[in-house]
Amino acid sequence: MNINKEIAQKIVIRTMKIIPYSVNVMDQNGIIIASGNPSRLNQKHTGAVLAIRENRVIEITSELAKLWNYEAREGINLPITYQGKILGVVGISGMPSEVKPFAELVKMTAELITEQAILLEQERWRHRYKEEFFLTIIKTATLSNELLIKAKEFGINFDENFVCILLKLQEGNEENIQHLFIYLEQYYPSKMTVITALNQIAILQAIPTNQNFSLPTQFVNRLPVKAKIAIGGIFSGKQALYYAYSTAFSTLEYGIKKSPNKALYLFEDYKLPALLEQYFDSWQCQELLRPLQVLTEDKYTNLVKTLEKYFSSNCDLTLTSESLFIHQNSLRYRLQKIEEITHLSFNKIAEKFILYLFSLQQKKLEKPTKITK
Repeated sequence: MNINKEIAQKIVIRTMKIIPYSVNVMDQNGIIIASGNPSRLNQKHTGAVLAIRENRVIEITSELAKLWNYEAREGINLPITYQGKILGVVGISGMPSEVKPFAELVKMTAELITEQAILLEQERWRHRYKEEFFLTIIKTATLSNELLIKAKEFGINFDENFVCILLKLQEGNEENIQHLFIYLEQYYPSKMTVITALNQIAILQAIPTNQNFSLPTQFVNRLPVKAKIAIGGIFSGKQALYYAYSTAFSTLEYGIKKSPNKALYLFEDYKLPALLEQYFDSWQCQELLRPLQVLTEDKYTNLVKTLEKYFSSNCDLTLTSESLFIHQNSLRYRLQKIEEITHLSFNKIAEKFILYLFSLQQKKLEKPTKITK
C-alpha cells in the first residue's frame, strides 16, 4: 500500500497541530500530495526524490534550494517507512537548524498514521474476504476442495453441529444494519456473523454435539432495532452451513406470512413447509399440484382461504369454521366443492397430502405481511 492523498492530508493536519511549521508529504515519486501550503501541491520535490533514492534524511539549506532552482525549499525531509519499505517522504519547511528538533517527532507521527491506515485497510479487506466466503458457503450445497480448505483456515470443523440465527430488519437501511451488526459483535460475538442482504444478518454458530439450542430471551428483547428472528435446524457435516442457513431462511419467510405478529420463529415449528420451500419450484411439485391449478382463478379465492384455514387448524372442523366465522355446514359445503373441482378426496391420505401441499404453496406465494415487532 502506498501513501494516498487522504493519508497524507491527515499527516499534515496532525503534525501542524504539534509544530509551528508547514509540513509537506510526498509520494513514492517525490510529488507533493499534501501540504500546509496548498500552492505547492502536485509539484516535484527534489529533496524527497533524493531521500527516497538514498533512504536517508535530507537537509536543505537556502543555498541548496537555490542550486536546485527551488524545486525543494529550505527544510528537512525524512523517508516514511513501513516494514522496511519506503512509502513516501515527510518534509518540514524552515531553517534546518530550527526544524531539526521536530524531525523525529514528525516522522514518528507520519509513520504511526500510515501504519494505522494500512492496518485498517487490511482489516477491511479481511472482513470483505470473510464475508464473501461465508456468503458463498451458505448458498453452496456441494463444497469444492478449495472451499473446504478455506473453511479449515477459518477454523470451521464440520464434525461439529451448526445452527443459523437469521435476523431480518423491519426497516432495512445502512444505519440500522450497521447498528445491529455492531450490537451483535458486542453482545453476541461470533466469528461467523455475516450480512446476507441489506436488511438481513445471519449468525452461524457451532454448538456442542447432542445439545439443543435456544436463544436467550434477553437477546430477543434487547435488540437495538426492530427485527424478526428465525432459528434454523441443527446440522453437521460438509453441508451443515448450507442446510442451517437454508432452513433458517425458509422458516423466516414462511413464519412471517403465517404468523406476522410473532418475533421469533423456530424451524421445529415450521419444519415441513420450511423443508418443502425449494421443492415448490420443481417440476415434480408442479405435476402433483396440476389438478389444483383451477383453484387459482379469482372466483375460487374463498375456497383457497378455506383450504388454508382447514389445514392450519389441523383439519379440525370446529376450529376452522370459527376462524372463518361460518357455520360448519357451510364449511363442509366448501370442502365438498373443492373435492368436486379438483377430483381429489380429503378421505384419501395421498390426495389429502396433495391438497395440503397446495395450501402451503399458496401461503408461500402470498405477498409478505408488513413486519411488526
